[in-house]
Amino acid sequence: MPADLVPILLPFAGLLAGTVLGFVARRNFFCTLSALEQYWYADNATGVRSWMLAAVVAAAGVWIASGLGWVTPSSSFYLMPQFSLLSAVVGGLLFGIGMALVGTCGFGALVRLGGGSLKSLMAILVLGIVALSTMRGILGIGRENLLDPWALDFSFAGSQSIPDIAAAFAGPAAAPVATALAIGIPAAWIFSDASFRADRRAIATGAIVGLVIVFGWLATTYLSARSFYPFQIEAGSFVAPVGDTILQMIAFTGAGPDYGVGMVVGVVLGAAIAARLDDNVRWEACDDARELKRHITGAALMGFGGVLAFGCTIGQGISAASMLAISAPFSVASIIIGARIGLAWLLEGSIASAFRR
Repeated sequence: MPADLVPILLPFAGLLAGTVLGFVARRNFFCTLSALEQYWYADNATGVRSWMLAAVVAAAGVWIASGLGWVTPSSSFYLMPQFSLLSAVVGGLLFGIGMALVGTCGFGALVRLGGGSLKSLMAILVLGIVALSTMRGILGIGRENLLDPWALDFSFAGSQSIPDIAAAFAGPAAAPVATALAIGIPAAWIFSDASFRADRRAIATGAIVGLVIVFGWLATTYLSARSFYPFQIEAGSFVAPVGDTILQMIAFTGAGPDYGVGMVVGVVLGAAIAARLDDNVRWEACDDARELKRHITGAALMGFGGVLAFGCTIGQGISAASMLAISAPFSVASIIIGARIGLAWLLEGSIASAFRR
């Protein structure tokens, strides 16, 4: 394949993946916050199991692809040796609280935008601008000075991959055992419920989302090996790429859109197609200034927290988890706790109620 086609194929691959992801999420109501709400307040774990299935399928797919030499996990930024535990926890908590205030995560906001939600458009703009400021602007100063110095160094293991860390402590034979446990234990819990095993739609949704993430790793790895210029190997995240999409729209930086930008646009497109087919496109805005303030505040927390945590519910919850990065469980657990705190405050009127169950 000619190398000069890579700059065109890279965002196109992201557009394709994002369109599938947005369509499936809109059609089958794939939403992390909604899944958590149903689990906590309706005793319904179907959404959580479907979301976890996506991570398990993605991890299994990456494991197979890496064994075939199609993906090199060490090239992912999720597996860099330095892991800032404090940044992951603080960022995850802030992201989770922001997610509760907005009513969805960055990915969910893009899906809702495809259905005509103007308040999601506001949330996306704020999230992207704050993410840019945290990565490259004034907010990044605090991140670099206060949180980054506390990073744990896993250079002794070669990366922050859980199998690599296990191998460093217990020998090479521990790596496949750690991989099998990291994939097998969640899979066993997911399919332990008979009602979920019978829910083909929920299973298909989780499987497709996981396969889209695997596609991302495969596509960016393949194109990177054939490009004149290095670029980031990625699979799916909706914090930094949202900021990059905004930057691409308002300024020429000398670099064209990448896979993440294509994916952001694709999610909106796929969700719009699904909404149109279901005839449920509805233009909606915030009811009042109070709701607008809540969306702006929540989106800002997600933009800042998502950069600190190196990802969102998709970025850490599925993409990083697919690489079995040690950051994934810490970031995801912090996001869940943050969401629980935010929902307790909004729905129950007290943050303390988040810790009573």
